Amino acid sequence: MSILSMEVTETPAASDLDRIGKGLTSFNEADVGPAERRPLAVLVHDSDGELVAGISGYTAWGWLYVQWLWVEEDQRGQSLAGQMLENAEQEARQRGCHGAYIDTFNPHALHVYQKAGYTVFGTLPNFPQGRTRSFLCKDL
Repeated sequence: MSILSMEVTETPAASDLDRIGKGLTSFNEADVGPAERRPLAVLVHDSDGELVAGISGYTAWGWLYVQWLWVEEDQRGQSLAGQMLENAEQEARQRGCHGAYIDTFNPHALHVYQKAGYTVFGTLPNFPQGRTRSFLCKDL
């Protein structure tokens, strides 16, 4: 029997993270089939070509995950978030996705996502302290 050692670190080697990711991917593919994970981004540029808003996420197992949604402060209030979500959802549908999910701890963003048709399916209180992280989904 081999002796195991355990390490807690905030500076893991890239090769270790890669091994963890590949190991989990291999396990999941054997369990439920390939994820067919593909990146998805929606980018909004101003007339000078500067990025002023965007979505970064991916599609996998028939779902769109919006990991990051950002709008430059002076561009807020113009329905850009909703428009970007619509574009991401359309691309996800073209990829064969049947659902989308997103999370936030910002009350304004929560309202924007609900206005876009997302519904809360779970919450995590005090994440961060004094806020509630909400997890939302939408049928595509």
